[in-house]
Amino acid sequence: MSDEYVLLIREPNWNPQEMTADEWQAGMAGHQAFQEAVAAAGERIVASSALQEATHATRITPGADGAPVFTSGPFGETSEVITGFYSFTAASNEQARELAALCPTKGSIELYPVLVLDAVR
Repeated sequence: MSDEYVLLIREPNWNPQEMTADEWQAGMAGHQAFQEAVAAAGERIVASSALQEATHATRITPGADGAPVFTSGPFGETSEVITGFYSFTAASNEQARELAALCPTKGSIELYPVLVLDAVR
C-alpha cells in the first residue's frame, strides 16, 4: 500500500510572464519528466499545481482580538517562495525521496508525508 506525500517547490521569486517561451517549455519538460518517473515507479500524482507569484499571496494570522489579520505579499523576509506543489503516492519514504529528487527546481523542495488522521487516534 502506498502512502501519500506532498512536495513543496520553493523557488526564488518568479514571474511566469517574464519567462521566455523556451524557458517555459524547458521547465514544463522537466515537470513532465518528473510526472512520468512517478508513473513509471507504479505510483500516481494525486494533485499538482503551479502557484501565482508572491505579489498575489495573502498571509492570514490571528489578531490580538482573535479576528483574522490579512497581509498582502510579497513578504520581505522570504527569499524563496512556494511556487508549486505535487501530492503523490510512494511505496516507502525512500522511494518518495528518490522521486522528489527528480522534481526540477532552481531553488529547493520540501517533502512531507501526509498525516492519515484516522491513524492518529
